[in-house]
Amino acid sequence: MVFSSVIFLAWFLPAFLLVYNLLPHKLRNYWILLTSIVFYAWGAPKFIFVVVATIAIDFYIVKKIHFSTDEKLRKRLLALSVILKIGLLAYFKYVNFFIDNVNHLLNGLGWAEIHWMQVALPVGISFFIFQAVTYSVDVYRKVSPPLKNISDYLMYILLFPQLIAGPIVRYITIADQINDRRELETIDNKLLGLYRFVIGLSKKLLIANVLGSMADDVFSMTEIQLTTQAAWVGVLAYTFQIYFDFSGYSDMAIGLGKMMGFQFPENFNNPYISQSITEFWRRWHITLGEWMRDYLYIPLGGNRVSKSRMYFNLWLVFLLSGLWHGAAWNFVMWGAFHGLFLILDRLFLLRFYKKIGKYPSILLTFFITVIGWVIFRATSFDQIAYYLKTMFTVKTNHLLFHPNEKFLWVLAIAFVFSFITLFGFGRKMENFVFYKNNLSGKNHLFMFGLAVVLFVLSYSSMVSTGFNPFIYFRF
Repeated sequence: MVFSSVIFLAWFLPAFLLVYNLLPHKLRNYWILLTSIVFYAWGAPKFIFVVVATIAIDFYIVKKIHFSTDEKLRKRLLALSVILKIGLLAYFKYVNFFIDNVNHLLNGLGWAEIHWMQVALPVGISFFIFQAVTYSVDVYRKVSPPLKNISDYLMYILLFPQLIAGPIVRYITIADQINDRRELETIDNKLLGLYRFVIGLSKKLLIANVLGSMADDVFSMTEIQLTTQAAWVGVLAYTFQIYFDFSGYSDMAIGLGKMMGFQFPENFNNPYISQSITEFWRRWHITLGEWMRDYLYIPLGGNRVSKSRMYFNLWLVFLLSGLWHGAAWNFVMWGAFHGLFLILDRLFLLRFYKKIGKYPSILLTFFITVIGWVIFRATSFDQIAYYLKTMFTVKTNHLLFHPNEKFLWVLAIAFVFSFITLFGFGRKMENFVFYKNNLSGKNHLFMFGLAVVLFVLSYSSMVSTGFNPFIYFRF
């Protein structure tokens, strides 16, 4: 089930909110858990039992960590907890990739292949596994005590707004809200959550889907068909598609959480106005970047090691970040690409950016990011090579490539809203729409009217087209 579907918008969400708000506070977590299980099982009924069983076992392991006074035992239990979860992720997400590469090597040597039944990938496994790891580590570090009830832990991991595409909500972030969030369940928050949800829905349906259709058309072209004009149109379409698709989902998740009394962390902060790749990763998929920093980069030594080791750690973290995004070599290459520029930033690029000024730095960083999206979106090394080559040579063919007017308007809108916060009025507008918590009656009326218009347009777009992917579901 996806947020931008008739079944969710017309049936699941209204029924959930109606019952949720009628129930006494002590029963609301149980309702969230029940509906979250239904939400996940709707699209992956075979996997819900594996997920629930893994979470249940982990709950008791982490509880043992908390109550044990033997430090060696605590470390062993932590290792067991992490291995259980990362092992589940490795099996479902990477075993096919591993076997395929082994078979490719065996073929090259003229040996027989390994026969293997392909393993299906549970949706959103990367997100809820990383979230579960934060629980184990935070309890081990004594940052927060463990939850008392297994139902609350199941609810925390399976919480449907952020279950299958984030943001990655660390346990410490909402530990108190799991037990009692009555102070946050105000009419103001419910309305603000509704506005945020509808804005995210419109980003997804009115912008990302239109751009995604063009990106798919272009990236499906053969080397002979692809022209320079088409290559640039395709990658720019994908550049804005992935941003509005993923940030739109995050907005919907944050909005749904707010309607339920949860304060989820922000996941995007205008990444395309970044003046370096280092800054880009402080603005793009913020919760993943913070997870990688706190649970991988810092334990590897962080900035406390030699420069050469620090550069190696950075590169390793982003190789793993690329692999987290997908079990394919292009994702690993994309991670290495970003890791390289993070190292170059520290070596000399940050000084260079400072010399050339703000706007040239933004333009250059955006260009680097766009090149990275070619690597991310392509399906093979051959496609990466010929796509990049076509972008930087003048190539035409007898087939005329003319993007339609609707696409061009949507691309222009995406461009404006991606860069509008470079200006003062844009920052004021963003603060009013996304971050202002106390709206006057007049402002509520304006936002409610805007939400109604955007919802009608989004719903109409949704029912009139069958093109409705969510890019990050497969991660």
